[in-house]
Amino acid sequence: MESQIQVFVTGGTFDKEYNFITGELYFKDTHLPQMFDRGRCTLAIDVKTLMMVDSLEMTEADQQIIIHNCKSAKSDKIIITHGTDRVVDTAKALAAEQINQKTIVLTGAMVPYAFGTSSDGFFNLGSALAFVQILPPGVYVVMNGKYFHWDKVRKNKLTGYFEALP
Repeated sequence: MESQIQVFVTGGTFDKEYNFITGELYFKDTHLPQMFDRGRCTLAIDVKTLMMVDSLEMTEADQQIIIHNCKSAKSDKIIITHGTDRVVDTAKALAAEQINQKTIVLTGAMVPYAFGTSSDGFFNLGSALAFVQILPPGVYVVMNGKYFHWDKVRKNKLTGYFEALP
């Protein structure tokens, strides 16, 4: 029997909606169940929404909620959807907790899934699903089809891509 993958939703651009009248982005509900259905995903997945916040507004208390849930999760394979601006900060906080024997993958999107084919969210989610199944225990950031160790990655704010640190 395959092990279940625990998915924690924290918000970020991944799950933002667009208000056509005001032009603002906002949160409503997570798109993940719809994305798994659209991708014809047959993996055993449990989705739990922890919060819906932009990572620029994420607090240390929010990070503690994420850490607590990762520690408490029965699954040893965890994906966290997260805003890209502070995803590396949360990865660092998780790594500091030394949650052994679990593979924790954080991923996000630069463009909301609600924007359709211009969003990278669908691709990043699929990559996260693949990497969480094959990487050894540890904390990783998965973006743009690549995985990065938590301490060897940064978001390049000029290009909008994640890149490895030396």
